[in-house]
Amino acid sequence: MEHEVSRYNAPFPSLPRKKPVRKPVLSPRNDFVFKRLFGDARDTSLLTEFLKSTLDLPAEDYQEVRIADPHLSGERLEDKEGILDVKVKTPSGKRIDIEIQVVEHPLMRERLVFYLARMVTEQIGKGEGYQAIKRSISIVITDYLQIPENRSYHNRYRLYDRQTGSEFTDLLEVNTLELPKLPEKEDGTALWNWLEFLNARKEEDLMKLAEKNPQIEKAVLHLMALSEDEQTRLLAESREKLQRDIAARENAAVKGGWEEGREEGCEEAQLVIARRLLGLGLSIDEIVKATELSPDAIRTLH
Repeated sequence: MEHEVSRYNAPFPSLPRKKPVRKPVLSPRNDFVFKRLFGDARDTSLLTEFLKSTLDLPAEDYQEVRIADPHLSGERLEDKEGILDVKVKTPSGKRIDIEIQVVEHPLMRERLVFYLARMVTEQIGKGEGYQAIKRSISIVITDYLQIPENRSYHNRYRLYDRQTGSEFTDLLEVNTLELPKLPEKEDGTALWNWLEFLNARKEEDLMKLAEKNPQIEKAVLHLMALSEDEQTRLLAESREKLQRDIAARENAAVKGGWEEGREEGCEEAQLVIARRLLGLGLSIDEIVKATELSPDAIRTLH
């Protein structure tokens, strides 16, 4: 009689291995994630390609762009200023500031003017003359309509005479990129591809874009790697909540301030706004950006 193998001694069948559950891809519109993608001083290739698609600069300015503020500490995520921008310096000395906003802020145009003016004044050191000033460029990407006057998703502003069209100087430039205005159909520009990458809501949309462009593919792979990092996810979620809280407080304060101050004149209305923002715990620097008041005027309200 042949030896019969007991069913209890038979090899236990191996369980099928489950595929690891991948976490949802983080939004590249989150300013923390955006800075991790484009503000990495170790590899500026993505940043360089994005700048090429947006700005009209000489070729030498793209040869070696440098991140002027590469630090991204956990403490800065709770900065009441609420801005995580990418600061860039080109080989010829041009300054470029890039930021992305998903929540509409009050007085955004005034804030942009303030940032641009500060970029200019920061260039002049003690004992230096005006010849030290190099071109300052601001790029702001918004997930809401910033320029309702036209349908263009990319607007470039400089100092011009409105009647003659003559340019006063190119030392100041503001570029607005509005994601809601991006046409569904590709328009043949590299900028459309980059903004479509930022605009993507689904992983399958990102993968389709990655198939068309090697640089976009690199950005998608980097984004997916960031999405798998638990600390990055936590910080990105914290940033999103902080941005929305700040915007809500600013909007409420500005709205209430104007209602109380409209009969007392513009300056008094700004003081009312500043007083409300102080009461909400915002910093003096942030209040300066949200109003036209000087730091000294705000300090007198304490």
